[in-house]
Amino acid sequence: MAYARELGLGLKLIGTAERADGGISVRVHPAFLYAGHPLASVDGAFNAVTVESDAITEITLSGPGAGGPQTASAVLGDVISAMIPPASTPETTERLPIVADARSAFYLAMEVDDQPGVLAQVAEVLGMQGASIRSVIQRGLGDQARLVMVLHPLLESRFYAAVRLIGQMAFVRSAPRAIRVLDEEFS
Repeated sequence: MAYARELGLGLKLIGTAERADGGISVRVHPAFLYAGHPLASVDGAFNAVTVESDAITEITLSGPGAGGPQTASAVLGDVISAMIPPASTPETTERLPIVADARSAFYLAMEVDDQPGVLAQVAEVLGMQGASIRSVIQRGLGDQARLVMVLHPLLESRFYAAVRLIGQMAFVRSAPRAIRVLDEEFS
C-alpha cells in the first residue's frame, strides 16, 4: 500500500458494467484509483455510482450506504416488496455478448534479485505482450529489490501472459502480484 500511495493510488472495491468491443464487460473487483477519479474520495459508509457516456461525460452520485437508518430503510423496502406483486420489468431490447477479455490498466509488484538488467528484462517481456509502462518504482533491499509499476491499459489476457512469463524468470523471488487500476482522471 505504501508504494501505491507513493504512485498516487488509493484502493477501492469497484463494480463495473461497460460496453466493450460490441459486448458488455461486467465485474466486481478491488482496484487502485488515482486521486483525480471521482470515486477516489468516497470513504467510510458512503457508496457512489459514476455514469459515463459520450453525451454527458461523467456524473457521480454518492450517499450513505450503510448504517442504522439506511439498513432499516432497505429492510422495510424488502418487506413491502415481498407483500405486493412484483413490479413489471421492461422487455430487454438489446442482447449483448459478455466480453471476458477486457482492457485494463494494472499495478504490478514483484520481489526480484537486485542485479543489472532485471528491469530491462521485465520491460521487454511486458513490451512483447503490448504493455506500456506508465510509472515504476524500484527499491533495493540488500541483494533483493522490490519492483513496482503501473501499466497503461491492455487486454487482460496479454497482461496475464506477461505475468506468467515474468514469474518464470530466474531472478524473480516470488510470484508477481497484480491488481487492476482505473486510470481515468476527470477534471
